[in-house]
Amino acid sequence: MISTAQTPVQTKTGYAPVNGLKIYYEIHGEGTPLLLLHGSFMNGAMTFGSMIPELAKHHKVIVMDMQGHGHTADGSRDFSFPHFAEDAAALLQYLHIQQADVVGYSLGATVGLQLAILYPEKVRKLVFISSAYNNNGWIPSTKEAFASLSPEMLTNTPLKAAYDAVAPDTAHWHSFLERMISFEQKPFDLGKENLKKVKVPVLIIKGDNDGIDYTHMAEMYTMLGGGVFGDMVPMPASQLAVLPAASHTGIIMMPDKLLSLITPFLQ
Repeated sequence: MISTAQTPVQTKTGYAPVNGLKIYYEIHGEGTPLLLLHGSFMNGAMTFGSMIPELAKHHKVIVMDMQGHGHTADGSRDFSFPHFAEDAAALLQYLHIQQADVVGYSLGATVGLQLAILYPEKVRKLVFISSAYNNNGWIPSTKEAFASLSPEMLTNTPLKAAYDAVAPDTAHWHSFLERMISFEQKPFDLGKENLKKVKVPVLIIKGDNDGIDYTHMAEMYTMLGGGVFGDMVPMPASQLAVLPAASHTGIIMMPDKLLSLITPFLQ
């Protein structure tokens, strides 16, 4: 089960006026700025809570709740990867942070990649956990699961409990789910040509059974400069890792394994 526990120590919390929204954020620790981007239907603490204390030892960790998620109220604006990325960029600007490392999981990973495409100067390094750059990156059974998703399926879940614990308007849950599920079911594509232009180092982390197509991940890694014969040419700045016995939701519940990859990559 996904834990709904919040991180025990918060250095600072606030709401940033961003693109007509009030984006909730937390700041933990000091050091190189590190922006954490959560998964769909979740919030920042629910996704990364168990990792934040360790990451905050050497980073200024910024945890944001995206539009409609967690502490951040929804608005009338459509959900989209560009909108989420624009909000992240605007939050960094509001906090007077010129550049940050970014760690994203699922929805947050694709948002982080969109951020690196639209605002390359704001991203130093990107960790991309269990997601895709277009909807064809999901295997057929994953797409079928998305297509069958309904608000009723998420009623008695840790996601609902986490939402009720912090949302500014818990009555908005069903409406939020309808909008978010519709967004999840729409085709999307960040674009291969855009991906090839990404110059920041990217660490791709995939679970061996996380519903992401292996060919998709290999193609993505190659477009980011990976997949070379490292004995004959310099090793690429980007990296690819596959965690064993890891599903899509299960991978985020492996904090020690994730940190063993993320920490040296961000150094």
